[in-house]
Amino acid sequence: MQQISDACGGLRLRISRLRENENLEEAARAVLKYLGKLKRPYLTAVKEKLLGLIEQEYDVTD
Repeated sequence: MQQISDACGGLRLRISRLRENENLEEAARAVLKYLGKLKRPYLTAVKEKLLGLIEQEYDVTD
């Protein structure tokens, strides 16, 4: 269960870092809003790529 909790926390952290960006476009905000509402602690390959692309575009990475 700890693994699931860690995964959820990591996803929330990634999304919150991006939301702090003042220059975030509406399309990116919409994707982040959707990802933040997911009930499972993991992303599909496509959703992971979308989040990674937004992080790369706004230079927000670990």
